[in-house]
Amino acid sequence: MMQTEPLPLVQDIVLIGGGHAHALVLRMWAMDPIPGLRLTLIDPNPIAPYTGMLPGHIAGHYRRDEIMIDLVRLARFAGARLILDRATGIDTATRRIHLANRPPLRFDIASVDIGIGSGLPGLPGFTDHAAAAKPLGDYAQRWEAFLTTAPSSPALTLIGAGIGGVELALASAHRLRMTGRTPRITLLERADSALPNIGPRARATLLNRLAAEGIALRTATTATAIGPDHVILSDGTRLASDFTLSIAGTQPQGWLTETGLSLHDGFLAVGPTLQTSDPAIFAAGDCAHLSHAPRPKAGVYAVRAAPILLHNLRALATGQPLRPFHPQRDYLKLVSLGGKEAVADKFGLRSGGRALWWLKDRIDRAFMAKFDTYPQMPRPLPDPAPLGLIEAMGPKPLCGGCGAKVGPGALAATLATLPKPSRSDVIAGAGDDAAILRHGQGAQVITTDHLRASCADARLMARITAIHAMGDIWAMGAAPQAALVQITLPRLSPALQSDMLAEIMEEAASLFTAEGAAIIGGHSSIGAELTIGFTLTGLTDQPITKGGARPGDALLLTKPLGSGTLMAADMALARLPKDLLGPHVAAAWAAMSRPQGKAARLLAPHAHAMTDITGFGLAGHLLEMMEASATAATIDLAALPLLPGAEALAAQGIASTIAPANHAATAARLTAPDTARTALLFDPQTAGPLLAALPPDQAKATLAALHAIGEPATIIGHVTEGPPHLTAR
Repeated sequence: MMQTEPLPLVQDIVLIGGGHAHALVLRMWAMDPIPGLRLTLIDPNPIAPYTGMLPGHIAGHYRRDEIMIDLVRLARFAGARLILDRATGIDTATRRIHLANRPPLRFDIASVDIGIGSGLPGLPGFTDHAAAAKPLGDYAQRWEAFLTTAPSSPALTLIGAGIGGVELALASAHRLRMTGRTPRITLLERADSALPNIGPRARATLLNRLAAEGIALRTATTATAIGPDHVILSDGTRLASDFTLSIAGTQPQGWLTETGLSLHDGFLAVGPTLQTSDPAIFAAGDCAHLSHAPRPKAGVYAVRAAPILLHNLRALATGQPLRPFHPQRDYLKLVSLGGKEAVADKFGLRSGGRALWWLKDRIDRAFMAKFDTYPQMPRPLPDPAPLGLIEAMGPKPLCGGCGAKVGPGALAATLATLPKPSRSDVIAGAGDDAAILRHGQGAQVITTDHLRASCADARLMARITAIHAMGDIWAMGAAPQAALVQITLPRLSPALQSDMLAEIMEEAASLFTAEGAAIIGGHSSIGAELTIGFTLTGLTDQPITKGGARPGDALLLTKPLGSGTLMAADMALARLPKDLLGPHVAAAWAAMSRPQGKAARLLAPHAHAMTDITGFGLAGHLLEMMEASATAATIDLAALPLLPGAEALAAQGIASTIAPANHAATAARLTAPDTARTALLFDPQTAGPLLAALPPDQAKATLAALHAIGEPATIIGHVTEGPPHLTAR
């Protein structure tokens, strides 16, 4: 029977914002995807907070990682492309979503779930001296920072005495008392009374608790100005305030007004099917107004809308009937009381207590459990399977980037069979970072690099691959000259094919142009998955090779290590105890996306030898330098710069596909303790750092110059006398 070919992608469904509804849509999509549809999530952050647990986090009952949805892991599980950027507009005519930091993104169907803000930007001093409860992530970070510097009797002012304001005031009081402080908290309410949207019995319980906690409630008053340590009220009163928070505003994001879509008080107006005035654009969560059934802003409606939103996105893409969303009229409100107690408003429940906290905690944890451990999808195998197939597949997914490289042992054995160059104008062939060709009075270097995609964002992969390929040119002390592009696209419709090709070429051209190089041609083809490659030439008066390192030279590294481990963890949906993977993966993407042309130009005039750290890891490439130089090296493991999360993941045994082969190739020439940091010596780097051997009298000045231009360079060791060997201490 013929093998089934992958179906072409023909439509783009783009989710703008990582709100609760979209998070659930992604989770459900992963369990039943529709082949041929490409799903994309746009959000400026790699994680998204769950609103229901925020007061518990402020009170100290939950860690930060317990209240955050990891959008990087979720997108990977759903097979979705993740764009870490902020949407700034929608062009309904051209079907493009405008972004803050990259060109517009096409869509066929879109959905908006971007939440709201609670800031008061029109209030003098607010932007500089106050925090907004929404977006929640920023507030949570600012609160944790405040706790490290808060005085013994801190004054807090919370603007807005609705349910959210009262709950956060009680949570703040509890947390501060638990740290040994005596808080002075004031709640401000513009209306004549607080808590307007809750039943009278629950309201009485909450007001009594405010009084018991010594929290002052001032109604019929507003803030007119905010300073660094005070708030001015409408009656002229000056309140001391070390931390000022607004929960009062329910501000829609301003760019929605420029979309041309129908709005209600600035929020996207949607009908029963959650479609806006443009049938191809949906909206859910707090940014949407349910025109057919208006409801207050509450996360429960976003959660309940998610199954209908998923059905209707799929239905519109496949020409099926859409379903209406009928929101419930009321819902159980469980309001925490600072400590592990809560009060309920519905079903006649009116008292506060630990049993209701337990119920709230159980509901919240059940929701977050949906995004904690994902079910493992089966790997299809023939039955019966050929002997050796399972071993060849390995226990984990094949890595992308340089983690998909052929191991150093197999590669060296093959290269050893090649004849040496016989042309007089070939100065050096295989063995260094780039081949060296005679070019007038100087030299031309030439190299090629191709990467299997490690993420679904073609533009990001193009950027990383271009930087990765230029690493060989920079390591030779050369300036990039010309590039040939080789692209294998997955099967796509003509529209998506044109779009993906344009993304890759635009990003590559911008990077090469910035380095003075030109794209002069290339080749494209269609295959099973995205692969991007570049063949580059560069020019230099005097190439810097791996040979030339001298005893006493300082070994300088320009970037942190760990990208291979982090990419492997991303592809394996790994979890970090009491931590979040997503921000660490995002940090790795940022590090890989950083060009090194400026760093290379500072290093080249002084380096005795230079290379870039890529697929064979630091140990492999450093030993190549030592072999070419007939020297040894000693490095300080504690000095190694590492990407956040890499060491913890290595300690869990997570490693890239090629890491075992890298270890095997270097073990006989390596002395090192058996630690997680040592394991990262074998970690393949994509768009990795430059490694330079610098004369000791130039090392400190060069390091300072690199720091002055923002390069995170580090001296990690030195070159020693002796046969090629690496000692890590």
